[in-house]
Amino acid sequence: MSLVSANQPIKLVPMSGGVSSDIWRVEAPAATFCVKRALARLKVAADWQAPVERNRHEVAWFREAGRIVPASVPAILGDDPQAGAFAMTWLAPDRHPVWKTLLRDGTVDARSARAVGDVLGRIHAATADQRSIAATFATDAIFHAIRLEPYLEATARAHPDLADRFASLVATTAATRRVLVHGDFSPKNLLIGPQGPVILDAECAWFGDPAFDLAFVLNHLLLKGVWRPEARERFLAAYAELVDGYRGHVRWEPWADVERRAAALLPALLLARIDGKSPVEYIVIDADRDAVRRFARPRVATPPRGLDVIAADWSRR
Repeated sequence: MSLVSANQPIKLVPMSGGVSSDIWRVEAPAATFCVKRALARLKVAADWQAPVERNRHEVAWFREAGRIVPASVPAILGDDPQAGAFAMTWLAPDRHPVWKTLLRDGTVDARSARAVGDVLGRIHAATADQRSIAATFATDAIFHAIRLEPYLEATARAHPDLADRFASLVATTAATRRVLVHGDFSPKNLLIGPQGPVILDAECAWFGDPAFDLAFVLNHLLLKGVWRPEARERFLAAYAELVDGYRGHVRWEPWADVERRAAALLPALLLARIDGKSPVEYIVIDADRDAVRRFARPRVATPPRGLDVIAADWSRR
């Protein structure tokens, strides 16, 4: 990528976190930056294979999002499609803490949640129904391999009585092609910086259903309330702010349609993070897992009317 010369000493520091790529911090004489390389087999207990060409779509997502919300994505410094790797700016954690870490430690800032919803809405609105973007991100097979199969289809196998409902969700999500979807829009992939949220890890990028991104991040705010029950009401306040920050940008279709699909996906994703291929690592007590199952299963069978209904039910339970 011509980022350092052959004679320059560099230090490579492997970065922790994530299951789908190898990431290094590169300390070079002129700058510090990150290099990321996609893995063919993800680092989870289940056999989870994923096409490595997702790397070039991640680079393309960063560049497209950078055109829309330049302060909310790291800059791409170079890419090597043949090696399946790219380089991006390094953002120091003291100025750009990971949102998941803040939430874990009890820093549940409603303004940050609203800003996250706002940034997501801006990206979706700016890419809605754009034919050129749809052609660039026609990654249906990759999205199926790293999202629909491990989250929804695998969970259906664990709950065969709900298999028809999961199949319907897969079919609806796969057939809805409206905006540029991030695909892994969760607190672990969001930094909260001085200028607002910064989005990482876009290797699931796909031109598809905006409801997936929305449901995916809201799912994490609900589950964090299981992890940190003393902050559950604050997580629900952040949930409401995120939805409100996002909703104002929805003009490509009626908000009610996006909300309906998100409200159907959300209970399924709750169940997926317990019984799918990628269970959350922080819910370790069997009673907590069972509580999530008891909440999610009837709502997969009969989808709630709206996202606010899910939040109200979650608060009561």
